[in-house]
Amino acid sequence: MKITEIKTTLVAPRWLFVKVLTNEGIYGLGEALGDKAETIATAIRELSRYLVGKDPFLIEHHWQVMYQGAFWRGGPILNAAISGVEQALWDILGKSLNVPVYQLLGGKCRNKIRMYAGINYNNEKSIENILNKGLTAVKFCPFNQLKLVDNYEKIKEAVSKVKKVRQIVGEKIDIMLDFHGRVSPAMAIIACEEFAPYHPFFVEEPCLPENVDCMAGIAKKINIPIATGERLFTKFGFRETLEKGAASILQPDLAICGGIMEAKKIAAMAEAYYVAIAPHCPYGPILTAASLQLDTCIPNFLIQEHSSLGEGILKEPFVIKEGYIEVSTRPGLGIELNEEAIANHPYKPHDVPRWYHEDGSFANW
Repeated sequence: MKITEIKTTLVAPRWLFVKVLTNEGIYGLGEALGDKAETIATAIRELSRYLVGKDPFLIEHHWQVMYQGAFWRGGPILNAAISGVEQALWDILGKSLNVPVYQLLGGKCRNKIRMYAGINYNNEKSIENILNKGLTAVKFCPFNQLKLVDNYEKIKEAVSKVKKVRQIVGEKIDIMLDFHGRVSPAMAIIACEEFAPYHPFFVEEPCLPENVDCMAGIAKKINIPIATGERLFTKFGFRETLEKGAASILQPDLAICGGIMEAKKIAAMAEAYYVAIAPHCPYGPILTAASLQLDTCIPNFLIQEHSSLGEGILKEPFVIKEGYIEVSTRPGLGIELNEEAIANHPYKPHDVPRWYHEDGSFANW
């Protein structure tokens, strides 16, 4: 079997689908980071100059060539391109052998996967709609402004939001708080003390992840688990976080961390430090499918984020029952795209920085 072509499809709202075709008619699906999708799609086309004509089963070999084969390596764009292609190669291998990807990575550790989703804390009806879908865990960011939170008034405002959500969902639903790195280390410690009575499941990125020592310092002074990892890539990017005890939950994103096998390697590293895995997944249904394959076969899985279950995109969308998705036995990633439906979701570039309005003015700055 040989790779004949690699196609990319940009889909609204910010999804980048990858399709690897072969000369035997079997194709594989993957999903790369959707931010800067046009740039990443170009990187994938550049990778295709190496991949076309190659055996798709040599996944580890191809990963090493794509990652190490050039002098300039790493970063979000190249790692996202590699990640999307890598997922698709696993999909091809699984389909060829008529087994799920997780079976090729050691087999099942569980029969169902616990799921969570993001909520709008300002909309009580939307929160109730999420819970009516059967979820037992939700996440939101209690900090509006995008610049660094460095005063107590902003902490007080955030606490009121957390209290409100806890009152709405009750004590049986887990809530997770995503700081998005918007809080100074000192104020993050104070915030966590104030949030503690509402029993957060974890706090995510209490400070920006670039300075691991700062995050490790926060971890030593709070009693809430820290989660981080969505902005880290490959096993090399997670090493320092583990060594310094900066987090008790890692969140590799399979659309950027290097793909399925790289995420499994990150999970294995984390296992040695008694750290759990909760993959980051705020994008499309192919990434959801890839993440579920990882979740099924690692011993230290905790909970899975999702933004899309594939309604209107997959021929058979995922279904959540009592907070969980049952593990599929279908080959590969276990999904089929509705190609016609994708045409109804035309992509629109979102290249304006998140802290600007479309007119160029600052947002919450």
